[in-house]
Amino acid sequence: MVMDANILLREALGSRVQGLIKKYKDSVAFYAPDICMVDARKYAGQIAIARGLDPEPGLAVLNQLSEILEIFDRSLYEDLEAAARLRIAARDPDDWPIVATALMLGCPIWTEDQDFFGSGVAMWTTRHVEIYLRGQ
Repeated sequence: MVMDANILLREALGSRVQGLIKKYKDSVAFYAPDICMVDARKYAGQIAIARGLDPEPGLAVLNQLSEILEIFDRSLYEDLEAAARLRIAARDPDDWPIVATALMLGCPIWTEDQDFFGSGVAMWTTRHVEIYLRGQ
């Protein structure tokens, strides 16, 4: 399952996503393009500080997650950039790396972002993702 940056942020700052990943890490493979981890690290600190929290615990969670999550370098998914951009262009072209990674792996996307709707790639939100995760 390809994880969007917003799910990685939920991992760093919340508990529901953490619980799901811990529960299913031995039966489901979790992936993300490198840019998602970069964004998650950048915004986790900013969000924590804005909430008056210490950013270090969230960043530590992201570091632990990078041991579970397979992170793909751009060089691995960039051949699918054109196809991914065509699928996401009407919504958010900056999300093409997530679509490209999902296309490359034949996996659904775990996201809270409706921009992936209509991209031709299955997407799951946190509210319903356990249906998919249990089915593995």
